Amino acid sequence: MNKAELIEAIAAKGKCSKSEAEKGLNVVLEVMGAALKKGEEIAIAGAGKFVVKKRAARKGINPLTKKPITIKASKTVAFKPSKTLKEAL
Repeated sequence: MNKAELIEAIAAKGKCSKSEAEKGLNVVLEVMGAALKKGEEIAIAGAGKFVVKKRAARKGINPLTKKPITIKASKTVAFKPSKTLKEAL
């Protein structure tokens, strides 16, 4: 499911227009992005948790030149599904 399909589904379930559904979804994504950027955890009951994970710097190999490189430390977002969601699948 892509964003457009998600907006259609929200509009149908929520009995609202597609533009209202899109505005709502965009606000939710914006708020989640801001919270994750601050390093906060987002827990949604029945769905799961979004957490920021830190990746340490590490050694790697450039596939084109086959020379060793250092990959910088970084942050990434991980999703941990809830027990309810796991059982639903």
